[in-house]
Amino acid sequence: MELAYWLLTPAQRGNTATRVDRRHADGAAWSTGNDVRPLVHGAAYFAELLEAVRAQQAGDLLMFTDWRGDPDELLDGSESSIGDVLCDAARRGVIVKGLVWRSHLDRFQFSEQENYHLGEEIEEAGGECLLDMRVRPGGSHHQKFVVLRHPGRPERDVAFVGGIDLCHSRRDDASHQGDPLAQPIADAYGPRPPWHDGPAVGDVEATFRERWTDPAPLSRSPSSRLRAALRREDTKADPLPEQQPDPEPRGSHTVQILRTYPNRALRGYPFAPDGERSIARAYGKSLRRARELIYLEDQYLWSEVAVRPFARALADHPGLRMIAVLPPLPDQEGRISTPMNLLGRVRALEVLRQAGGDRVAVYSLENHAGTPVYVHAKVCVIDDVWASVGSDNVNRRSWTHDSELSCAVLDETRDSREPMDPGGLGDGARVFARELRLSLNLEHLDREGDREAAALCDLGRAFAAYADSAATLDAWHDGGRHGPRPSGRLRTYHPPRLSRVTRTLTDPLYRIIADPDGRPSSLRRHDAY
Repeated sequence: MELAYWLLTPAQRGNTATRVDRRHADGAAWSTGNDVRPLVHGAAYFAELLEAVRAQQAGDLLMFTDWRGDPDELLDGSESSIGDVLCDAARRGVIVKGLVWRSHLDRFQFSEQENYHLGEEIEEAGGECLLDMRVRPGGSHHQKFVVLRHPGRPERDVAFVGGIDLCHSRRDDASHQGDPLAQPIADAYGPRPPWHDGPAVGDVEATFRERWTDPAPLSRSPSSRLRAALRREDTKADPLPEQQPDPEPRGSHTVQILRTYPNRALRGYPFAPDGERSIARAYGKSLRRARELIYLEDQYLWSEVAVRPFARALADHPGLRMIAVLPPLPDQEGRISTPMNLLGRVRALEVLRQAGGDRVAVYSLENHAGTPVYVHAKVCVIDDVWASVGSDNVNRRSWTHDSELSCAVLDETRDSREPMDPGGLGDGARVFARELRLSLNLEHLDREGDREAAALCDLGRAFAAYADSAATLDAWHDGGRHGPRPSGRLRTYHPPRLSRVTRTLTDPLYRIIADPDGRPSSLRRHDAY
């Protein structure tokens, strides 16, 4: 496979200031020889993270970033709270370094207090956790990753990259009964909301180091600085130990690290002075290669701008289909941005359906009790060749305004089951991308086994299987839920009926003032990607 056909070259990244590409001796914008495994669901991720952290020894290095961190969230049963696990590591001599978004005040329903307490616990144990507000106004640090390095034992080095925060509600599994430690969201999801989530170690570490050494103050807000001083918070990063050489190659996966950084006002990021849009650029490039199926699971999908590359691909290739799995409604009710979120999704789906018609299928999920599942995943698989997993959603702020981190994965190994050849390009289905899609398909369809998986290798049959399963479950609900519940968890997604108030938001003046993420237009300068 010609890697540059699917992946960004250094010039296409659009950010010459970053170390991520320069650190490769061969000048490539990716790393080869990785061993990548998808950890679908917070329960699977947390269990592996717990085992890996507990195996670390004095002198090892643990680096993490997070949007929200709850110290009491359990990784895997009792005696495994995140705060205790990280503090225990620091006490036994592991070098623990964290960057957590400082966040807005709690009255805006974000995570200021939770993040402060996690950082405070780690500092008391001998680690260092900075509350980081080095963002554009209205933005956030949304990257979620953990890097574990082991000097003298590089075979244990690992990076966990994705969209799962170290916080409440994330420890759910394939049964989708929800996390016992629940984060309150919209009432429709119930008191214990069901939650659905889905290494180039040196490159991920380089991303952490770039943020850690940013010389800008952790916050430009005078009130935040005063609160930090009163709390005696650590406001200056201590030096990191020298970065160890990358571990030796051990797998068949090529990984490209992709990021979003905004063009930060006043004092730009030294590692991205004009921002970075490599996530958006990577979608644009890979979608131009799509020929048969775009499979997307996303928390938002509510930006006309972000869906345009998808729409262009659908319009250019009449045989191309798209499946999108979304939450049925936003996570919070009553926020000022909720009407804009709903309107943004309606518009985004209109753009997609104008381009692809009935080749675009959109679904939500429910568990076997009929409770809606909140889809928090950020996963895309194109033609069972290119796969992306990360912190970014398909919306404008993830592609332009917040900090994000994603991994695009290409597997050298072809899948021998009914290999395909999209558009005669000679790529064929690849094991990693295909297995990732199949694992999600089998879960949502309530199927298992090699025969079922083999049948779903045909992308047309997979598209039809989703449609049939959703139609059957929809009919059971519409008929009063009589008789045994059909198998499957898919429901056809219907755009919300917009209220009279929401419909007024289509006024041209309103569209100039704000976007679906609730940000005024004055905060959207330099957001083009």
